[in-house]
Amino acid sequence: MKKNLIIVFTILGFLLHAQTVKIKRGIVTLEGVHVAKISNKSNIYTFMDLKETPIYTVEFVDKSIVDSVRDSYIKLNRIYNKDKTLELDYISPSAFSGEEKSAAYTCVKSLKIIDERGINIKNLDELFKNSPKRKLDTKTKDAYTIRSKIDRLNITVNTVGEILSNGKPVGYFTNLPVSFGADDTIADKTFVDIEIYDANSKYIGKYITTTKQIKTAGGKTFTLYREMSGRASILKFPTYKAIAERMAILDPNFIKFQEKVIVGEVTKDGVQK
Repeated sequence: MKKNLIIVFTILGFLLHAQTVKIKRGIVTLEGVHVAKISNKSNIYTFMDLKETPIYTVEFVDKSIVDSVRDSYIKLNRIYNKDKTLELDYISPSAFSGEEKSAAYTCVKSLKIIDERGINIKNLDELFKNSPKRKLDTKTKDAYTIRSKIDRLNITVNTVGEILSNGKPVGYFTNLPVSFGADDTIADKTFVDIEIYDANSKYIGKYITTTKQIKTAGGKTFTLYREMSGRASILKFPTYKAIAERMAILDPNFIKFQEKVIVGEVTKDGVQK
């Protein structure tokens, strides 16, 4: 019982001493004291001192990496010294906090660049000298690895359903709709599956429109679906390019990445320049 009381009073003490971050009419306050000003234009938040001198900006980024995996972070940029831009994790006081509140909360609680005296230039400059690494979870790290491989394959789909990798034909779609477009999303549910073959007409797999499922010839399956993630919703229907990319992930033998080898000139004595 005594131990439980100690824990309760410790938590209460922490809550009582925790700084309250509030924003009203563009003024950031800590425990009722005005410490900074903030303005918003095109989703970029500019933090100013109380004399309205712009000091730095915070921009929110939310992007799809691959499939349903998204990454959300902020870009921090100094106005008086734009030698580089930092990509950093941010925190929010609650799941319902907007970007403005999350930006101020992160600057106070996480980055420590706003305190009871205002914007701390010393801490801001130190942050740019020793910028912290982002804390990505395993799912996000794996998604970036996959994205890197996909980008190197440079997959495109032309107007007749042919699949290309770095400009070279590697496969094609069949059972395409009459109104097919390379960048169209697959929204119609049909009882005829959209199939994929490689450049040698070997069956690779199919996309089942009724279940939004990709199935390889080897039996691997992947289900595409819509879900809410962070501050944005995932695209409900995939494009033909996205289907080809996912098939390349599921079946590495479908499209193999080939390194470009640059051959130099060879001299008379057989030495390569």
